[in-house]
Amino acid sequence: MSAEAHAGRNPKPGHMRQSFRGWRGQRPFWGGLLAILGGIPIMYFPYANLTLGSMTIRMATTAGAGSLIIGVLLVVLGLTMWFQPHSRVFAGVAAILLALVSLVVSNFGGFVIGFLLALIGGALGVSWAPGRPADETAVPPAQGGDGAGNQDPGGVPPVAGATYRVAGANDDVSGTSPENGTNGRHRAG
Repeated sequence: MSAEAHAGRNPKPGHMRQSFRGWRGQRPFWGGLLAILGGIPIMYFPYANLTLGSMTIRMATTAGAGSLIIGVLLVVLGLTMWFQPHSRVFAGVAAILLALVSLVVSNFGGFVIGFLLALIGGALGVSWAPGRPADETAVPPAQGGDGAGNQDPGGVPPVAGATYRVAGANDDVSGTSPENGTNGRHRAG
């Protein structure tokens, strides 16, 4: 077979991987995944049986239903971080609070495994912020210079909040300028 035959054979896995990477980059993916993985041991351990030889150990607690509810809520909050990234702060804070409650309710938070996973996942959900588009992060081209990389120091960068005059007219539309005596102070009426 030729190289051309292999190249056009199955482009779908590469496209699926790229589209998944794009989807993953637009949401707090790892925070949601850790919250989901933290909910699983929290809801599993209170209902599990550990068998050592002929002896069966039940790890049930008096709050087995509470453990199940906390675990299911953590899974739901992890999915919320994935599919509704605009509510990531609420989902992250709720995941952190449920992880803390699971320490008391369900076998020390799923034997600390579920507690740590849910706590880190909630923190990642709260701290995640959407990236900026490539157009906003691009550095504008340098102005001035002599072509050899030397910059012209004559250009002064604009100052935020400064009043600029163009052809003798005041460019400040706030009504506060040194000419009318307000000098940054606003009147109430």
